[in-house]
Amino acid sequence: MENKKRKRFFNLLKILISIYCLVGIVLWQLQDKILLHPKKLKPNESYNIHQPHKEVMLQLNEKEQLYMVQFFADSNVLQKGVVLYFHGNRENINRYERYVQRFTKQGYEVWMPDYPGFGKTTGTFSEKRLYSDASLLYKMITNRLSADSVIIYGRSLGTGVASELASYNNCKRLILETPYYSMPSMAAAHVPIYPTKRMLHYQFPVFEYVQKVKAPVTVFHGTDDEVIPYRNSVRLKEHLKQGDQFISIENGKHNNLDEFELFRQTIDSLLQ
Repeated sequence: MENKKRKRFFNLLKILISIYCLVGIVLWQLQDKILLHPKKLKPNESYNIHQPHKEVMLQLNEKEQLYMVQFFADSNVLQKGVVLYFHGNRENINRYERYVQRFTKQGYEVWMPDYPGFGKTTGTFSEKRLYSDASLLYKMITNRLSADSVIIYGRSLGTGVASELASYNNCKRLILETPYYSMPSMAAAHVPIYPTKRMLHYQFPVFEYVQKVKAPVTVFHGTDDEVIPYRNSVRLKEHLKQGDQFISIENGKHNNLDEFELFRQTIDSLLQ
């Protein structure tokens, strides 16, 4: 009887280990499909944008192209600079156009690139490529304007790119909307039983980057964020310097912070 119980226990253990390994392999292989939800556009297809803008294509090499949209600041207000905006993990620039007016009405241009595989940008999505594209755009802006006229803005996935860029470049301010502590820590919040740091293709260690940012930093996060848990983002507080802000939006979710008065008032104040 004792041997039967032991055998049954080890058989069950083998099944559980097999399921654990199988699910882990599936997660590892499908991580890009889980994380990234791009929407491609054909090279001859225009972005569906209704605000004054210009599409810009940068030929990076023989095979890779970077597309961005340059949204123009309202002409009837004082021109203040450029917001370099790194968007989230869905679709392309079309999805994020609705957030641009909060900046353009205050006198800021908005430069918003698409990541490789998003919109019309070509090439392979990688952490290194995103950092490289961000650096190129920053240099283009600062060839025209002083660094203190540049606001670096990251939203969701883009907070990793924005914080890395601001960690070694001067700017007027770094603004992070719904950031994560790091990509592995965010994944661990959803699948805590797996070694996410080893499994993930991407690290995006926002917590390391924000410690190196000399410019003022403002972070926004909703307490009811269903995508990037608030408890993950709030860990960034301990890495912010004196004078930086971590603003909690009570009941805010991942995609609706602009519906809250605290968020809108703070953004407007920062852009004054």
